[in-house]
Amino acid sequence: MYDVIVVGGGHAGCEAAYACAKKNHNTLLITSNLKNIADMPCNPHIGGSAKGIVVREIDALGGIMGKVADKTHLQIKMLNYAKGPAVRALRAQGDKVTYPKEMLNILNSLKSLEIKEGMVEDLIIEDKKVKGIILSDGTKIEAKIVILTTGTYLKADILVGNTRTRKGPHGEQPSNYLSDNLKKYGFKIIRLKTGTPQRIDKNTIDYSKLKMEPGDSVYHTFSFDLEPSYKIEDQLPCYLTYTTEETHKIIRDNLNKSSMYGALDDIEGIGPRYCPSIEDKIVRFADKEKHQLFVEPESKYYDDIYLQGFSTSMPHEVQEKMVHSLPGFKNAKILKYGYAIEYDAINPTQLQASLETKIIENLFTAGQINGTSGYEEAACQGLIAGINATLKLEGKEPLILKRSDAYIGVLIDDLITKGIRDPYRLLTSRAEFRLLLRHDNADLRLRKYGYEVGLIDDERYKKLIKKEKEIQELKEYMATTHLKIDEETKKKFEENNISLPVGSLTLGNLIKRPEINMKFMCSLIDIPFMENIQNQVEIELKYEGYIEKAKKEAEKMLKLEKKQIPEDIDYDKIKNIASEARQKLKEVKPRTIAQAIRISGVNPSDISVLSIYLKKEYGKDE
Repeated sequence: MYDVIVVGGGHAGCEAAYACAKKNHNTLLITSNLKNIADMPCNPHIGGSAKGIVVREIDALGGIMGKVADKTHLQIKMLNYAKGPAVRALRAQGDKVTYPKEMLNILNSLKSLEIKEGMVEDLIIEDKKVKGIILSDGTKIEAKIVILTTGTYLKADILVGNTRTRKGPHGEQPSNYLSDNLKKYGFKIIRLKTGTPQRIDKNTIDYSKLKMEPGDSVYHTFSFDLEPSYKIEDQLPCYLTYTTEETHKIIRDNLNKSSMYGALDDIEGIGPRYCPSIEDKIVRFADKEKHQLFVEPESKYYDDIYLQGFSTSMPHEVQEKMVHSLPGFKNAKILKYGYAIEYDAINPTQLQASLETKIIENLFTAGQINGTSGYEEAACQGLIAGINATLKLEGKEPLILKRSDAYIGVLIDDLITKGIRDPYRLLTSRAEFRLLLRHDNADLRLRKYGYEVGLIDDERYKKLIKKEKEIQELKEYMATTHLKIDEETKKKFEENNISLPVGSLTLGNLIKRPEINMKFMCSLIDIPFMENIQNQVEIELKYEGYIEKAKKEAEKMLKLEKKQIPEDIDYDKIKNIASEARQKLKEVKPRTIAQAIRISGVNPSDISVLSIYLKKEYGKDE
């Protein structure tokens, strides 16, 4: 008997198993292939727009993705630095060999975690409660809680040209029966699709035809607890190239040979809208003369180069022509061909905000089984599922992150209220309060939650309290310290082409000027605080008005979050509500008015009718 069984060893499974075992709950991680733990079947990069902030949030809560990425990356850079703090995010090109090894080292160090190889085909269900799992050889393993993190392995099919082959990303045996059994228990199963491009021999590329993209010349870390462990000069470069008119012609002339465009007529899965295949790009953006491609190393231990932006399900002979039409790839050798993969997932509206399913008690799901794409989206769900599994075992309330708390909260709320049509990807535009959900303040937002649930120790929590205190002290220092205008100060303003302030200004007022930053300020006056504290205060003071406005909007949303909807409500008894709204409300079963507002198909008029009904029948204020 285990406390928790985690099914699947991908990024969601690793975070879930870590959270459970770290809190000393007897945990079993079971995967079909031990070699694929923390595997990166697609591009081995970690982070990116919005996703990099999620990795920081995982670290703030006590998860491990950021720490592993920091120890194993080939290159790291800050995206969107010139665009402002709301959209800045780290992106690291990971090492496909060392990342899984480092993750496995961490998991193997946990005394409460056991890792086994096996294929899960069914669940043990009694009275709509999960009691364990059943393996393909008939072995039954009991547990109080089960977390499914099966990735793209549920009835997985590899699609290339007119061929469909039942296998997983690396050619392994997929899970052929689990999704059918989930359907038997009442889950709505959906079919999704994603894809991957070719891997190219790095020694056969003409780099003189490409544009180099080096890592940043300053140090970065995802983790709030680690110092940089790499040398800036040792970072491996990435490169840029573009498709050509010849590339586009080859694709158009062979479109009917693509699995997605006629070669297979039984495809049900819908591909990711924000990571389309190259065929999709040529068809959907026919007016574009070229498309940008990133040429990125997969590991320093072998020669594979990842051709990001060129995923395809074309036959191999067509892929040869496509690759050789690219600048710098005339003589390129393809080591692994691109393919599409179709797989089963569950409709995520069947989940509670804790990621426990509404249909089977004590059964949690996380990652691509919930309809998301991406390692980061999977990892954060795994962490939340693991945390909430342990909290349920301990008889405590679940950790529910609000949309104003974290991108993780945005992701989960989107999944459970809106559902998905295609694989869900996090974007900064999905967050209403993105100025509050910044890269720089993830620890200030979430580390207390990590401490409360038991994944952040006393030492790291004290470090947070010290940081908060120093931020407040620097704010007070800048609010009360005036800049002395002497000849040396005047000279520095003139040298930097900055107009001299009129009268005596406090440092706090001065930093709000767009042309003045903390680095310039430090050249004028000694500011006795560390750089990370200075940077935090600079952002908070420069964007003070916008931040306060966002906080007020978040407070309005929180008031609606407090307006609970009873679990026993019968939507069929509410007159004058639209039929689509009634159906969606019955399906999602929102817990609050705020959640009901975010459901697609539920209009303001429906919310008004619902609010009046709640006041009349349950005595709840509108």
